[in-house]
Amino acid sequence: MFLYQLLPFLWAVSANADFFQFDTISNASTYYFNYIYCNIWEGECQPNQDDTTQQVPTRDLWAGFPQDYISLLSQWYCSLGQCCESGDCRITNNITGLASDLQLKLHGQHLAQSVVLKAVQGFVSNPESNKPLTLSFHGWSGTGKNFVARIVADNMYRDGVKSECVRLFIAPFHFPHARLVDTYKGQLREAIRDMVLRCPQTLFIFDEAEKLHPGLIDAIKPYMDHYDNVDGVSYRRAVFLFLSNIGGTTINDVALDFWHSGQNREDIGMEDLEHRLRAEAMESQGGFAQSELMSGHLIDFFVPFLPLEYRHVKLCARDAYAARGLEPDEGTLDEVAKAMLYVPKEERLFSAQGCKSIPQRINFFLP
Repeated sequence: MFLYQLLPFLWAVSANADFFQFDTISNASTYYFNYIYCNIWEGECQPNQDDTTQQVPTRDLWAGFPQDYISLLSQWYCSLGQCCESGDCRITNNITGLASDLQLKLHGQHLAQSVVLKAVQGFVSNPESNKPLTLSFHGWSGTGKNFVARIVADNMYRDGVKSECVRLFIAPFHFPHARLVDTYKGQLREAIRDMVLRCPQTLFIFDEAEKLHPGLIDAIKPYMDHYDNVDGVSYRRAVFLFLSNIGGTTINDVALDFWHSGQNREDIGMEDLEHRLRAEAMESQGGFAQSELMSGHLIDFFVPFLPLEYRHVKLCARDAYAARGLEPDEGTLDEVAKAMLYVPKEERLFSAQGCKSIPQRINFFLP
């Protein structure tokens, strides 16, 4: 029975033998080596590749097979007890876990906590949504944008950012050359389409989105619009996250105004920031302002990440020590926090680096 079920699959392999080409394997290997090197934002990714075929892998093992054979193989796989009763094992959609992680692991970001939870929960609970979920994260480097993207991935997918249903693009790394934007367009469209076809729910993360070429954003704009399908494929169960530094100064100015007026930062509301963020994003230089993503009002939420204060840096340091199984005293946490740069200089109010460098900095304070 097993061999009988597998015959169509083996025939498909034979029929698609030309798919397994050494240049494709080489390109994929080079890509994933660099991907691992970057370690999901942690490494210094240098956009030094001129070979565009190594920038975005657009096909995988199953991309060359007819959908009927993929379905047959999936049924056989499930017959061995490898599928979840709730459906696709790769997708967890743990909203309780998301709420807990945002509450306990993310510091100083009450707006991001609230907006991201509300947006993701609404998307997950409404399988008939009329468009994909598109969020735009804004704020200084180190305030938690990448961290929240990871938290979202960890709670929506069993394998987090390593899931085959999640794809990370770093603008200057994957799309470094303006002269190759037309090539990138085709690669990016195919990469997104292939992932949507093999995963019933997908997550696409675009880091340093302000550096994306406007033509590149417009190339995938139909995937984020209110369409039933694009060329026969529905993208309504996709989530797009755009991370950028756009609006960081505006966010900091609002936080500073609240501090000078004696108000708590927790009193800052979306009404104080969202309109200003949208306006600055449309007026900024780069792909965002010039793209149809902005003019078409396809971003569902502009999510502000506030500058972190001294007390938040201490909490980040505590978490970094805890991740290593250590319990530092208050004095040690103060030493780590004091070693950071703060602005304005005269008031030492906001950390200029956020929490991004904390895991590395605590190495200097270890016994």
